[in-house]
Amino acid sequence: MINFWYEFLGTMLLILLGDGVVANMNLAGTKSSGSSAAWIVITLAWGLGVFVGVIVAGPVSGAHLNPAVTVGLGLIGAFPWEQAPVYIAGQLAGGAAGALLVWVFFRNHFDETKEPGTILACYCTGPAIRNYKNNFVCEVIGTFVLIFAVFYIASPSVEGAGFEQVQFKLGTLEALPVSLVVMAIGMSLGGTTGYAINPARDLGPRMMHAILPMKYKGSSDWSYSWIPVLAPLVGAGLAALIYLVLKVN
Repeated sequence: MINFWYEFLGTMLLILLGDGVVANMNLAGTKSSGSSAAWIVITLAWGLGVFVGVIVAGPVSGAHLNPAVTVGLGLIGAFPWEQAPVYIAGQLAGGAAGALLVWVFFRNHFDETKEPGTILACYCTGPAIRNYKNNFVCEVIGTFVLIFAVFYIASPSVEGAGFEQVQFKLGTLEALPVSLVVMAIGMSLGGTTGYAINPARDLGPRMMHAILPMKYKGSSDWSYSWIPVLAPLVGAGLAALIYLVLKVN
């Protein structure tokens, strides 16, 4: 059960800082709204959000903070599948909790913001151009980059799949590589869909958007919601397949 709570805490901090920077840069009346450097600030803060979450959860749970990471590690034999439901439940709950904290923190500014799309963007992702096929492919590719890099950062062994192999054993500056990968994905590939690359990053906060009271809130865009959930899992599967092929050869 301790792994549930550390995945919960790590993901909560990730979403608090990640969704928080979107709110900070876009909601009406904040001191940083309207900045011309918004995308750089947002991608940097999402990476640093990963950094903070990994520092907290890494020494205990391995800091997956993302169902796609859990699934990817399971597929290459570096994580016991029986632990996956505990990890994924913690990640989804942590994502929802982080989004709730963003609402608490920026509540006055949510009430001052009259654009429903801006409010929704503070919780979950959406496409710049709505084309489900292309949006799906973008999320698959972005997640592939993340998971494939994580395999080499974690350096798990494919043999003997003991629980101890899931531990990234990251702390302080050792958490930086994953953060840099997330920043690189955001800066290079994030403009098409907002780079969810993490089902917990999108689904939990989208649910909170649907539940929480906000004066000018619009639709939670559930018609798009399946893409940031399913596509990262496909991307993780592809990353695992190629990783295993390379390991065999």
